[in-house]
Amino acid sequence: MTSLKLHNAMWPGLVGKGDEEGQEPSISLDQMLQWTAAAEVDGQKFDGVDYFLFKPHTNPDASEDDIRRIADQIASYDLVVGSLVAPIWPGTVGDSAMGSDEQQEKFLSAITKACRIAKIFNEHGIRQYGVIRIDSAEFGIDKWREDSTAGTARIIETFTKAANIAADNGERLAAEGEICWAGMHSWKDMLDLLEGVGMPETLGFQADQAHTYLYLMGYNAPEHALLQAGYSEEEFYAAYETLTDKLRPWTIDFHVAQNDGTVHGAGTHDKTGKHCQADDPNGKLDITKTAGYWLEGAHERGIQHICWDGCMFPNSVLESPSTWNAILKAMVDVRNAHS
Repeated sequence: MTSLKLHNAMWPGLVGKGDEEGQEPSISLDQMLQWTAAAEVDGQKFDGVDYFLFKPHTNPDASEDDIRRIADQIASYDLVVGSLVAPIWPGTVGDSAMGSDEQQEKFLSAITKACRIAKIFNEHGIRQYGVIRIDSAEFGIDKWREDSTAGTARIIETFTKAANIAADNGERLAAEGEICWAGMHSWKDMLDLLEGVGMPETLGFQADQAHTYLYLMGYNAPEHALLQAGYSEEEFYAAYETLTDKLRPWTIDFHVAQNDGTVHGAGTHDKTGKHCQADDPNGKLDITKTAGYWLEGAHERGIQHICWDGCMFPNSVLESPSTWNAILKAMVDVRNAHS
C-alpha cells in the first residue's frame, strides 16, 4: 500500500487577507511555496500543495500558458499539486448554491473554470491525484433557516449540476463541512446534502479535523450536537465514532488540523472552526488518534494524500519556520500511524 502524500495548503496566504481595513496583506504564492519547501522533519519534506484557484495566486481565466507557468513554478520547489479549491464564493467567480438562477449559474461557472485548470495541471503532469473542493457559498444560516427544506433542496440541485460537470471532466468534488456554510453547518445537514445528491462516485465529503470538532459540539445546530461541554474522554470518542461512522463513507479528501473549541473569522470570511497550530496547548484533539477514524479505508475511497489546513493563521505565524516543522511532524505522525 502506498503511503499517503503530505501536502500543505496555499490558501492560508489568501483567505481573510487583502488590502481592506483591518486585514493582513495577502502572501504571494512563491512565498508560500518557499516556506513549504523549507520545512523538514527527520529527512521528511512536504510532497505537494493544495491550491486555491483565485487571485492573486491564480486568475481563474488565465491562459493555458500562464497555468503551465504556475505548474512549472510549483515543480521548481520539487512539489506537486493535489486538491484544488474552486472559486465558488461571491466576490470570486461564483455565488450562493442556494440562490437565484443567476447565482447558481455563477456557482456552476466556477466549477467549469476549476475543471479547466485541473485538466491543464493534469496534462502538465504536476497533478496526478486530488479533488476539487466546494461548499454551498451561502455564508451563515439565517436565510437557510427561513425555509430549510427549500434551501437544502436548492443546494442539492446546484451540487447535482456541479457534480455532472465534474464527472464530464473526470473530476470529483468534495464538499468541506464547516459550521459557517448553510445546509452544511451540522453533520446531519451535511449528510442530508450528500445523500440528496446521491452521487458518491463524484460528490463526496472533505473532512477537516478542526471543522468537524465543531460539528460534534453542534455549534450552529444544537439539535444535532453529539457532545456537551464538560464531556469525558470516553464520551468524546463515543461521539467521534458516531460522527465518523456517518461521514467517513463519503470522505474523499482530508485536512489535518487542530481546534481549541473556538471559532474564528477574518476579513469577509464568516466565523468557522478556528485552525490552531499543530502544537497548540489548548488543542482539543489528539490529531493522530482522531485522524485514524477518518482515514480508515482511505485508499479504497481514492485518498492518496492528506493536507494541513492553516486557514486564517496570522501572517506572523505563517512566517515562522517552527510553525511548518511542527505541522509537518504532526502529519508524519498521522501518515505513519494510518497509511
